[in-house]
Amino acid sequence: MTFEAIFAGFGGQGVMLMGQLVAYAGMYEGKNVTWYPAYGPEMRGGTANCSVVVSEEMVGSPVISEPEVLVAMNRQSLEKFEGMVKSGGILFYNSSLIDSKPKRNDIKVVAIPANDIAIELGNARVANVVVVGAVLKATNVVKPDTVISVLQKTLSGKKKDLLAINQAALEKGMSLV
Repeated sequence: MTFEAIFAGFGGQGVMLMGQLVAYAGMYEGKNVTWYPAYGPEMRGGTANCSVVVSEEMVGSPVISEPEVLVAMNRQSLEKFEGMVKSGGILFYNSSLIDSKPKRNDIKVVAIPANDIAIELGNARVANVVVVGAVLKATNVVKPDTVISVLQKTLSGKKKDLLAINQAALEKGMSLV
């Protein structure tokens, strides 16, 4: 099995962390992974995306021309990457910020009101983890428990108090699919 995804949004939405969570979880599970970031000219507020490949086999290149999964956290990302998704693939989009529906009818489209859910949970910054939960449930790329282990290592020290809300966000995202 080879999982190829692009996570895209604007700087500050945590799209790089989304990709890292999946990639690190893949490494923890002994799979071959690549994580390839790309930034616009500005870091926060500019466009950002990352490509993630998780595979049982060797990964030849981190560059993805036809992802099976796209996560679009903002409208510009949806417009830029929707056409690249492999026919039969899955497009997750943040319906809290994107008011237009994707145009493709040859892919599965999953609307996730990520920002709204994150605010309901008590922290708008976990919108990205909500979407990661949905991706995990829909694709089974890695085990949710592995992602929680990655979160435990990532959110240590001063960030330890953020672990519970991130776990809740992950679980809520999984429940939506």
